Amino acid sequence: MADQVENFTLESLAGDPVSLSGSLVGKRGALVVFWSSVCSHCQRYDGYLNAFVAEHPEIGLVVVACREGESTDDLRRVASERRLEFPIHADPERDLAHAWRVHQTPRVFLVSTELETLYRGAIDNFTYPEDPLHASYLETALAEHLAGGSIARSETSSFGCAIESVYYRERES
Repeated sequence: MADQVENFTLESLAGDPVSLSGSLVGKRGALVVFWSSVCSHCQRYDGYLNAFVAEHPEIGLVVVACREGESTDDLRRVASERRLEFPIHADPERDLAHAWRVHQTPRVFLVSTELETLYRGAIDNFTYPEDPLHASYLETALAEHLAGGSIARSETSSFGCAIESVYYRERES
C-alpha cells in the first residue's frame, strides 16, 4: 500500500496542539482512528481504545473526532460520562477526514514512522471476540508490522456512521 500521508496538527480536548509526527516520536508507528462520540459503532470500541496505549506502547494513538455538528463541549462531556481515557482530537470542519477520504466512523489507519499508510479500514469484522467468526484485522496488521514483516491484508472495508449528512444539518436547524 504505502500511500504517503501528510503530517497534521489538531487540538486535544484540553486545547493543546498535537501532531501526527509528535505522536510518532519514540514509536514504531501510529494508529489514527477517525471516530465519533455519537456513533454506536465507535462506542463498541471504547474499551479497546482505552486499553490501546497500554497494550501497544510502541504505537502512538491519535483519535480524531470528525462527525459533523460534534462540538468540543460534546466530546468532553461524552469522554467524562463514558470514562474515555484515550486521546481525542477535534477535527470540527472535517478537514483531515476529507484529506484522508474518510466518510464514516470508525475508520483506522496504521501509519509508519515515515508517514506511510500500512493498513486502513476496520478494527475488526464487527463481531465480538468470543464469536468463532471474529476477525481482528487491525490486531493482525499490528502484529505483522511489529514483527518487521509486511502486512498481508493492508486494507479492509470499514462501516459505521456517516461523518456528514443532510439529516445531521436538518436536526441542528
